[in-house]
Amino acid sequence: MLCTNNEEYTMRLMRLKEVIDCTGLGRSSIYKYISEDQFPKPVPLGGRAVAWVESEINDWIIAKIEERDLVCGA
Repeated sequence: MLCTNNEEYTMRLMRLKEVIDCTGLGRSSIYKYISEDQFPKPVPLGGRAVAWVESEINDWIIAKIEERDLVCGA
């Protein structure tokens, strides 16, 4: 848990399998969107291990929902 300015923040990292499960995207789609700056970049953990910040993935999902609602006129 990180504490800044007397506020508590819980940050959690997600490994690729969990990102895939959460977004419904495949591995190659995730890396394609990263290369196109359309998906959050992973955080290097050491060696070849990477993970994503959960809040950034959640924000991406929310943005996709908002994008859908704008297109659908909801």
